[in-house]
Amino acid sequence: MTNDFPLPLARDELGNPAVTNEQARRKALDYFLRSNGNLMSFLEHARNLDLPDWRLVSGAIYQTVWNALTGRCQDHGIKDFDLVYFDGSDLSFEAEDRVIRKAELAFSRFPFPVECRNQARIHLWYPQKHGIDYSPLSCTDEGLTKYLAKAQAVGVRLEADGRIDIAAPFGLADLFAMRITPNPLHSNPTSFREKADAAKRLWPEVEVMETL
Repeated sequence: MTNDFPLPLARDELGNPAVTNEQARRKALDYFLRSNGNLMSFLEHARNLDLPDWRLVSGAIYQTVWNALTGRCQDHGIKDFDLVYFDGSDLSFEAEDRVIRKAELAFSRFPFPVECRNQARIHLWYPQKHGIDYSPLSCTDEGLTKYLAKAQAVGVRLEADGRIDIAAPFGLADLFAMRITPNPLHSNPTSFREKADAAKRLWPEVEVMETL
């Protein structure tokens, strides 16, 4: 990637709140996302689906950033793209499945699998799958506050005017520091450890914080 960005792009600077502020990190995230052609293509197709309160979340975002920071191929470690939306008008599996099928058609030629899920339904299946209570959400962005690690709790959306809207309830310092810290608002130690170990195998530079 050509470094024509007006701010430093090293993780020891971007991840340090004493050196770089949150506004600068948001600009850097915007820059890195726009430098990934597959990711931008995904955002354009997702926008065309016109789903309520939608975002691209988690993996494809932080993995794109980590690849840029470490000089790896832009698609290294990216397995899929997570498309989420919020529709509380119909919580049935059938309604969600119709949207999933619509997304599958829209992304039929996309080079990565696309996982599409209604955030309004998480509380219906999460306790059974993970054995942990999960309160109903009021919107997609509230769901980010329950991600296992702060660095992963980032969602973006491409707006009609071409602006990338960023939601990051814990800020972006951990993301750019390549630091995986447990989310104090939602604890699932087993899943946290699995995700942390998987990330460490693909990005050895990652620092895992066992406690807050």
